[in-house]
Amino acid sequence: MSDFSRDDHNYLSARERKSDEIGYDRPPVADSSANLEAPAVVDDQPNYTVFTKWEKRGIVMGAAAGAFFSPLTAQIYFPALNLLATDFNVSITQINLTVTTYMIFQGITPMFIGSFADSTGRRPAYLICFIIYIAANIGCALAPNYVALLILRMVQSAGSSTTVALCQAVVGDTITSAERGNYVGFTAVPIILAPALGPVVGGLISQFLGWRWIFWLLTILAGVVCILYAFFMPETCRNIVGNGSIRPHPFYRSFWQLTKDGLRVRRARKNPTDLALHPATSQVSTKHRLRLRPPNPLRSLQILFELEMFLLLGYGSIIFAGFYAIATAMPAQLADGYGYDELTIGLMYLPLSGGAVVAAVVVGKLMSWNYRRHCKKLGVPFDRSKQQNMTGFPIEKARLEFGIMFLAFSILIILPWGWAIQYHAHVAVLCVLLFLLGFGMIGLSNMATTLIVDLNPGHAGAAIASNNLARCLVGAAASAVIAPMIKGIGSGWSFIIFGVLYLSGMPVLWIIMHNGVRWRKEKEDRRRAKK
Repeated sequence: MSDFSRDDHNYLSARERKSDEIGYDRPPVADSSANLEAPAVVDDQPNYTVFTKWEKRGIVMGAAAGAFFSPLTAQIYFPALNLLATDFNVSITQINLTVTTYMIFQGITPMFIGSFADSTGRRPAYLICFIIYIAANIGCALAPNYVALLILRMVQSAGSSTTVALCQAVVGDTITSAERGNYVGFTAVPIILAPALGPVVGGLISQFLGWRWIFWLLTILAGVVCILYAFFMPETCRNIVGNGSIRPHPFYRSFWQLTKDGLRVRRARKNPTDLALHPATSQVSTKHRLRLRPPNPLRSLQILFELEMFLLLGYGSIIFAGFYAIATAMPAQLADGYGYDELTIGLMYLPLSGGAVVAAVVVGKLMSWNYRRHCKKLGVPFDRSKQQNMTGFPIEKARLEFGIMFLAFSILIILPWGWAIQYHAHVAVLCVLLFLLGFGMIGLSNMATTLIVDLNPGHAGAAIASNNLARCLVGAAASAVIAPMIKGIGSGWSFIIFGVLYLSGMPVLWIIMHNGVRWRKEKEDRRRAKK
């Protein structure tokens, strides 16, 4: 992590360029006669961030560690669904409701915390989320009945769900669009490892220690990460620290930074000349105002209903719904059709997550290569240290052109999945299909998430919150109806329906790629007209 005090020049010039540093570079006035895909120019501006390559990697990996808890909390719970239904004497449909309500809150909560983080800072948002999450886990571990578990799972979701949005917001704070593809693995692999490890760990704990120890384990892990965040995670919000060169209020500094500041002050008092050489230790540098602003969930709704984002998020939520329908239905299907116990059910999630891990690595390389290809095609300088003006750059094509391939792959695999599990295909067939489903669905999802951050400079937290809202509400509906669908029409026809939905929405990606530049240009014209 960084100590934020690079040198005197960074600090002394920070205020002069603060208006330019907050957010991304401002695009030039649009010319209606200009080519919509005119080369975007990298202006003569300071580096997008003062963090070094390894500091950026550390920050992004730290943010990904926080995002680890949202999918882990959802997936570690699945192998225990049958056991919970037995312990609380309720039906599988009622237990699935704890998954549905978890996802509803997973979609709604980031609207509040995401906008709060965009204006008030990432560190306060992280610490609030972890405190809520730890308290909810303790409550779930002690839950006396089904109703208590149902309510506490909602609170648990409220604490963990925003960490994914915060992770992408930190990426937007510190990583330029030109190098964002290189960091997909850092952000996606840890988040994908959670679904891989979660069911296995959940199955082991449920079978040998009891389901309550699932929540005690989550409490311990979250407590450790929360302490590490408090000590080492720096503030990255560009509204507060700019490109990292602005000294924030002590409230925003990690304990490590405060300790180093205290040592500098002591040295400066012993040698007054040091105070002039290190303005970061003077009183002037610590008088930045504490910006505690109320959350604005309307910002996420505004982003959600912008035309390009509406299409992108709407179709992405349908893809996500199929993924969650498979994950939610698997425990009961594997227990009834194959006689598997909780541990074996947990192991069956490994191929799904294994395909997702491979997709994260491949997608990052593909997006980086395609971005450079479009830069070369348009004669745009490829500079990873500067944030490029996206107004005339076809970022949608750079991100989604390979997404069509991943989508087609997902359609071809989800169509036979339902029939395979309905007619008790060999477990090897199920494992291969699950691996390929994870590769296709998560590959497309990672491309879409990267594009969402690109399209919403300065509002990454609110934008990813919009993404969570769309995905989780549709995913919650899918998890609620999949069991009745399978009971009514069978697993085969149920997943044929998802395949048809995937196929019918495919033109949406083509529409976004071919109209995105024009839509963004019109949006910028409207913004300037209001001024």
